[in-house]
Amino acid sequence: MNNIFKNAVQISKIICRAKLSPGDIAVDCTMGNGNDTEFLCSLVGEKGKVYAFDIQEEAVITTRKRLQELNLLARTEIVLDGHQNIDKYIKGNVELVIFNLGYLPKGNHAITTKKETTIEAVQKSMGLLKPNGIILIVVYSGHENGKLEKEALINFTTTINQKEYNVAEICFPNQINSPPELICIEKV
Repeated sequence: MNNIFKNAVQISKIICRAKLSPGDIAVDCTMGNGNDTEFLCSLVGEKGKVYAFDIQEEAVITTRKRLQELNLLARTEIVLDGHQNIDKYIKGNVELVIFNLGYLPKGNHAITTKKETTIEAVQKSMGLLKPNGIILIVVYSGHENGKLEKEALINFTTTINQKEYNVAEICFPNQINSPPELICIEKV
């Protein structure tokens, strides 16, 4: 087995594999190029469902094409809307929600996730989780909006009721260049 603590993305995938089973509902709140969406689709199986959100039409087109080529489109609901509107599309029973914050890789770096909409999306996601469901947030703080987002998320997560949710923060203090961190919010 590879190193478990290589980076935040690898740890999030390990958790996804441990939490998701065929038939589950999962949400990719930042679909980007569709990497996480495809990965989640492989874990929930044919009877499962993955909702994927992005505000950029470019992300939607790329992801839709990718999933169609892999014959995974039937188990996916692709949404061209901000993740803060998650509750307009999903009513509950979600096993896992994942966020990969920041900007679209190879896209316009001026378009990034924002602390206000991310916090709103996380709060709404918490209400959609099944018992033992989890929210995984990969935080990239190497750019200005990322620093603000990380600070807001840390401030928010310290206020979450520990009788209702377990919160963990995984960081890499010995790595250079502001490596991504992982925040996990698990419903009790």
